[in-house]
Parts: sequence; structure tokens; C-alpha cells
Amino acid sequence: MVTALGAWWDSFRCKPHPDPAPDVQDSSDARRSRVALVALVISAALSARPSRAEPRTSQAAAGLSGRMKSSLMPLGPPVSRDRIIASFPKWYTPAACLQLKEHFHGQVNATCQRRNTGTVGLNLSKVVVVGDLYVGKTSLIHRFCKNVFDRDYKATIGVDFEIERFEIAGIPYSLQIWDTAGQEKFKCIASAYYRGAQVIITAFDLTDMQTLEHTRQWLEDALRENEPGSCFVFLVGTKKDLLSGAACEQAEVEAVHLANEMQAEYWSVSAKTGENVKAFFSRVAALAFEQSVLQDLERRSSAWLQVGDGDLIRMEGSLPETQASKRPSSLGCC
Repeated sequence: MVTALGAWWDSFRCKPHPDPAPDVQDSSDARRSRVALVALVISAALSARPSRAEPRTSQAAAGLSGRMKSSLMPLGPPVSRDRIIASFPKWYTPAACLQLKEHFHGQVNATCQRRNTGTVGLNLSKVVVVGDLYVGKTSLIHRFCKNVFDRDYKATIGVDFEIERFEIAGIPYSLQIWDTAGQEKFKCIASAYYRGAQVIITAFDLTDMQTLEHTRQWLEDALRENEPGSCFVFLVGTKKDLLSGAACEQAEVEAVHLANEMQAEYWSVSAKTGENVKAFFSRVAALAFEQSVLQDLERRSSAWLQVGDGDLIRMEGSLPETQASKRPSSLGCC
């Protein structure tokens, strides 16, 4: 179209035209028509130029999408202040904790500073809460997620879940917290939702030590649906506000002993007062986040290099960033 307009304009411009009579002046309408015509030709010519740059633009966009990083801001409202975790949260008691360290793993810190955590910030980590009926599983979750406490609530039927968003070391991260029924008749339904859990929380009532003994079976049922060693395990005593100091200490001694047998981390909390609830879930989120980042780094450190007629050579170990850019284009993550 641009070529046709250009040819027409050239022929129009070069074609001889008789000079108007001296007493005849170009009307303003004629001048406006010629100006509009020139503007049309220039506009059409300019609109055709960017087409040459389009391939480079699309290539750059494709490269950006291929290098997806968690530095992209998540959708939705910003994370509330009490969901921002900048340093590694502390344990409840060193007598029964999963990790005694006070800082994130060095690789995790470096990866977060580079904001190169892959898809960690886009995934949901599954947390399953199990335990007897009326130990306060739903109250614990509602206190953390909604900051409410209801003395009278209906027993959970089947399963329910909440999604809670965090910002950990500057990276967005989300927990999907599953509230399972404590009634025996719903066990067959709830057990199907244990699969794929990264964290298992076994809850018991500090005022009823029989529920502590039942946590063994609850944990066994949940672990049966997951790969060995794939889950963090927490043992949580609820209703701490109902016990005096001495009685609480005695109950915690027994709970810590069982937690060590389970290879679990122990916490005492109160959904009614909110004591230790936020600190506990921050600890859960931090441990799950760190594990997710390390697993993602491990997956990306093993790559396959295609050479020759399609032979594959496995590349073990991560390459420095200065060399990573020199990898052949056939190198992909497995």
C-alpha cells in the first residue's frame, strides 16, 4: 500500500500542471487537501518501518519469558507486615527442633539476593494438619489466617484449606494449609489429601494427654501417603492458655520426648490468646521455603547436554553464572 501511494505521489508531483491564472489563488480547501495527502503518505511510510525491528523485539520477549525469575511481582494485594520474614525464625525449644541454626542456608541467601529462585515463588507448599477431634486444629488455622477465635465451631467435615501468602528473604511464597477432619468416619476421605505434603503438623490437646498418644497413629497415616524423608514434621500442643505453668511444663516434657521419637519439632500454642501462633507458622514457612529453594537448585544443577547425533551427556553440579551464559543452546534443565 505504501509503495502504491508513493508511486502515485511521485507521478502526481512530476506531472506538469498549468499555472493558474494570475488572478486565481489556491483556495484554503485545496491547500488543506494537499497537506492531508502528504501527511497520509508519511504516516503510512512510518508505520511500515517498525516491522524490521519486530523480530528482535519478539526474540527479546521470548528470552525474558524463558528466564523466568521470581522477581516478578505476584498478583494480588501486598503481603501484610507480619507475613514478611527477613531472618530465619527461631525454634520453640532446642530440646526438640528440626534445625538449631539461626540463619538461612548460604546457597539460599545467595540465590534470594540474585532473585534467581526459579519457580519457587509461583508454587504452593502443602501443609497438612492432623489430630483428634476437638484438639483445636481449625481454631489454630483460623487464628493464624483470619486472626479470629470462636469458642463454638462445627467439626470439620472431610477437609478444608486456607492459602496464606508470605514474603521470605524478598521472595514471594505461599502455604496451602489443609484442615482435616478428626472424626474416624472421615479418615478415608482425609487421607487422600495427605499426599504431596511438604509439612505435616500433628496437633494434640495439652489438657488431654490421651490425644498426645494418638498423634503417633495420625503421623503414621500421613507419612504413609508421602515419600520417606520428604516432609517436615511438627508436634503441636494446643490450648496452652488452659494450663498453669507447672502443669504446662509437665505436659511439655512428655511431648518433647515423643517429638524426638517422631523426629519432629515441638511447639506449644494457644489459639485463644494467639500465643506463639504466628511464630510457629513463620517457622513452618521458613523451613518449607528453604527446602523448596534447595530442591530447585538441585534440579537445575543437573543438566543434559546434547552432542553429536543426539547423544546425551549429564552435567553434574551447577556452573558459575559467568560460565552459564556460555552454555550451548541445546543445554536444558531436566
